[in-house]
Amino acid sequence: MLIQTEHLIKLYGRKRALDDVSLTIDAGQVVALLGPNGAGKTTLLRCLAGINQANSGKLLFDGETFSRDRVDLRARYHFVPDFPFFFAEATVLQHIGMVLKAYSADQPGVEERVIELLEDFELLTLIESNLTKLSRGQIYKTALVALMAVDPEVWILDEPFASGMDPHGIAAFRRRARDAAKRGRTVIYSTQLLELAESFSDRVGIIAEGRVHAFDPMSHLRQSSSAGDGHVLEELFDRLREVPE
Repeated sequence: MLIQTEHLIKLYGRKRALDDVSLTIDAGQVVALLGPNGAGKTTLLRCLAGINQANSGKLLFDGETFSRDRVDLRARYHFVPDFPFFFAEATVLQHIGMVLKAYSADQPGVEERVIELLEDFELLTLIESNLTKLSRGQIYKTALVALMAVDPEVWILDEPFASGMDPHGIAAFRRRARDAAKRGRTVIYSTQLLELAESFSDRVGIIAEGRVHAFDPMSHLRQSSSAGDGHVLEELFDRLREVPE
């Protein structure tokens, strides 16, 4: 799916959480959104997911203008917030089943995919556990299993690497997300971890005070940087700090 934003503006009172944001995101990419606290990363993700509505500007999916009543377009993406929503009193398996049903993805053969994902995220022994009894990391893993079982065209994730997942869960997420991108899926996520974003992402967007200051392929950023591996984004952030207001 080709995703485009055209001059998005989102206001909270007088504050511009998004200020004239125009981006184009091609299918088959892992895209990181970086920026300081309050920069507008989560607001942009929530606008992409149709949770927040911009005050002005356009959001287009494959050239079609998105609106909340476009159920056909909404079925093509899935949003996982930093603390995932889950159905009250549901078990791990019940939650995944309800998400699959909501996306009409509870088709024959999905059981095998769910079992494989549960094993990969070390949740198979917890399928009858109530989500209210689990850790934040286990809840996030459950949300990821549901997302990956649905297998939407676009994954939208807020701070997956600050979700409380253990190293095994993070590694499983990275591996599955990279495989999904190879299949033409688009993975858009926010993070504060520069070195991780540098090693994992195809394209990086840097947001500050609601404005996009960079939105480039990592390969291009590496070529234009004098920094060594693992420090390209740190150098870019340092440059932005030097730019006068």
